[in-house]
This record gives sequence, C-alpha cells and structure tokens, in this order.
Amino acid sequence: MSDPTTHQPPTSRPRRRREHGPRGRRASRSTSTPTLRADQVDFFDGADDQLVTGEAVGLDRRPTGFVLRVAGALIDYLTYVVVLVGLVLLVVSLNDRGAVDDATAQALMVASIVVCLIGLPTVVETASHGRSLGKLATGARIVRTDGGAIGLRHALTRSLVGMLEIVMTTGGLAVVVALLNRSSRRLGDLMAGTYSRNERAPRMGRVVVQVPPHLLGWAAVADVARLPDPLARRVSSYLQQAPALRPDSRRRIADALAAELSPFVSPLPATDPESLLAAVSALRREREGVALGREAALLDRLEPALTGTVRGFPRR
Repeated sequence: MSDPTTHQPPTSRPRRRREHGPRGRRASRSTSTPTLRADQVDFFDGADDQLVTGEAVGLDRRPTGFVLRVAGALIDYLTYVVVLVGLVLLVVSLNDRGAVDDATAQALMVASIVVCLIGLPTVVETASHGRSLGKLATGARIVRTDGGAIGLRHALTRSLVGMLEIVMTTGGLAVVVALLNRSSRRLGDLMAGTYSRNERAPRMGRVVVQVPPHLLGWAAVADVARLPDPLARRVSSYLQQAPALRPDSRRRIADALAAELSPFVSPLPATDPESLLAAVSALRREREGVALGREAALLDRLEPALTGTVRGFPRR
C-alpha cells in the first residue's frame, strides 16, 4: 500500500499539453489539417483543368486557348465598333440637318459609346447565356467558375472592366492578365468569377488502341482509376498522332508521358513507354464503357418509376 502522506491530490487542473509525434496527435479539431499522399496532391493540383465542387464531383474544364480568346474578342469589338460608327454617323447627320443642337448631339454620342461598348455586350451575353458573335465563331462560351450559366451581374461586370482593359488600353491589360494564368482569364473574368469554356469538341480519332498481347495478364489486375482526365486526354491525343511523328519526337514524348502517368498506375508493368500508354488508354476506355453501360441499364430499369404515375393520381 502506498503511504497516504506522500500522495497529494492536484490543487488545479493541469494544462493540456499538445503532443507531437506518431502517437500523440491530439490537437484540436480546428487546428488539425488533413495530410495528403503524394499521389493525391498530384491529382488535386490547383493548376489542373478539373474543378471539384462542394459535393466532391469533378467537373471537366476545357478553357478556351489564348489565341481563340483574342480572335473572339476582336470579332466582338469590331462588331460593336461598327454599330458605334453607324450611331455616330446618324447623330452627325441629325445635327447637320438641324434636328438636334450641338449639346444634344454630344450627349447622344456619349450615350452611343456607353450603349455600344457596355450595354450591347451585357445584353448579348446575358440573353445568349455567355455567347456572342466572336464566341460562336471560336466555339467558346462564358460560364461561371462552377460551370453554370452567367447572369446579368457577371455580364455587366465583364463589360465595365472591359472598358478599362480592352478599350482604354487597346487590349494590353487584358493580354497581360490572360498570359499570367492557365485558363487565359482576363481581369473582367477574375472579378466576375467567370471563364471562357471551349465547347467545340475535337474530332474522334481513327486509331483505336488495344491492350498489347504481352500485357493482357497485367490488365486483369491493373488499377488505373486514379488517372486524371486531362492526362488521359493527352495520352489519347498522343496515341492518335504518334504515327505521324518523327521517331525521336515520338520516343521523347512517350517517355515524358509514361513518367507522368506512372504514379497513377498500380502495379506498374515492366514494358516500354508506348506499350504502357496504349495499355492504360485501352483499359481505361473499356472500363468506362462498362460503367456507362451499367448506368444506362439502371436508368432503363428505373424509367417506369420515374415516368409513371400512381394509379388514381390526378394528371396535371
């Protein structure tokens, strides 16, 4: 038995000491941060073209390229300038005929500038949900960063900022800002929370790759589900264009893609880079086809419940 004279109860509650190490990670919930593995960090890279929503759903983002954005903006503003010149000529003609005085003519010219360079782009983008003449020509659409259609607030913000970065600086500020980010977003897009999405899908290639015969056993147990969609598109594009490439360029690109693809493949087979790319692309295509087939079959079974009505329920 222990001596009661040597045991003293604590007079105050001891301070809770934060421990560090593999066993004592009892930090407060507010200060704890999740630790990601290296493969997860690569998959959720901020520079990737995939956007993850709050429901953990990945949205495939295809931003419009810088050259197409410049071409679309030139077409749009040339159209607006043509309309502006027509209104100015109309005001000058009315002033020459004495229909309006000089003060009214100046006010109408200022109003024409505001209508053509701010009002007209806002109305066009709002009514067409992000489309305009230049964007129709380049296959682009202005959407929100979450992929939804823009509204009046977004279009008005882009038009107002466009007066500064496109009209007043002749496009210099817009070009500089667009070159500093991967999505080619100009200052108006950054302030409005929008970006230009490329909706013109590329043509399907003629080359249909298959799993090489010496990798059929590996394909039965391989895991390629973590492969990011942008990287998978690049691999597929390479396989379509590989026959037209020079041997040295073909080998160099295959080595680079295989090194980038290796962390997402398990187990990694011992084969040449081009065979690895072909096997991963074919395996991913086959498994996505199976998944889509199962989803279509499930929707077919649920169609009577989704489209039918309860007997006796009034139809409206």
